[in-house]
Amino acid sequence: MTTLTYPFREADVRALRAGDTVSVNGTIWTGRDRFHKHFADGGRLPVDFRDGALYHCGPVVVKGERGKVRGERGTGNGERGMGNGEGWKVVAGGPTTSVRENAYEPDFIAKTGVRLIIGKGGMDERTLEACGKCGAVYLQAVGGAAAVTAHAIERVSNVYFLDEFGAAEACWEFVVKDFRCVVAMDSHGVSLFSRVEEESRRRLDSLLGV
Repeated sequence: MTTLTYPFREADVRALRAGDTVSVNGTIWTGRDRFHKHFADGGRLPVDFRDGALYHCGPVVVKGERGKVRGERGTGNGERGMGNGEGWKVVAGGPTTSVRENAYEPDFIAKTGVRLIIGKGGMDERTLEACGKCGAVYLQAVGGAAAVTAHAIERVSNVYFLDEFGAAEACWEFVVKDFRCVVAMDSHGVSLFSRVEEESRRRLDSLLGV
């Protein structure tokens, strides 16, 4: 088990190999379809993602007992979020399918310097190549266990684009502790998903007598 703590150092990320298990700690940010489209259209990002982590996640987040978050509205350009995150509670925080972001991710990796992309289901060869060029990895989080994953989220520090995108598509800023993942695509051109596909094809060919 390799422990990674934000900010994530390029040397530590490049030392990871496909199949390694990691424990992610510190700040991460969520981003799904509307967030990626906003970026692709030239929209301003709300935070500096350099040496950070982008989590493909549409969390279920509710107001906690302490009531409203200070600051009632987000901003169109995402420069400020909803106060300091006080009052939010994450009740489900599992990964969403990453392939929807294939068109955007290589450019996002190259332009922002993000180190960790977290999601489920894998991404394409262009993203794998970007990981190699820029020193990033794709981490597979556990799917189908959203409530369990939420326990790794210690608190909500902030939220951006809440009014503009809605809760599921907003950019949430989480502080996580011992958020466990598997390195599914490393910076050395290795993808566990490609390995599984190749092995499945080999076994199918064997069964068919090809």
